[in-house]
Amino acid sequence: MANIKSAKKRILVNRTKAARNKAIKSGVKTAVKKVNAAIAANDKAAAQQELIAATSTIGKAAYGKSKVHMTSGLV
Repeated sequence: MANIKSAKKRILVNRTKAARNKAIKSGVKTAVKKVNAAIAANDKAAAQQELIAATSTIGKAAYGKSKVHMTSGLV
């Protein structure tokens, strides 16, 4: 454990950011899984709806405070 006040703060901030990143990445993976499941079920309408939702989720993750790199193949 750190002894310096600023180092203690960095530990807390990094922990918070890591939890946020994990939640965002998990949401992206879930959205992609939903699209793949709809495609596997041959449900074109559901696949289109899920694709639109997944595109939105991935776009939000890729811009601003980037959690996914824009050239990772997901965007």
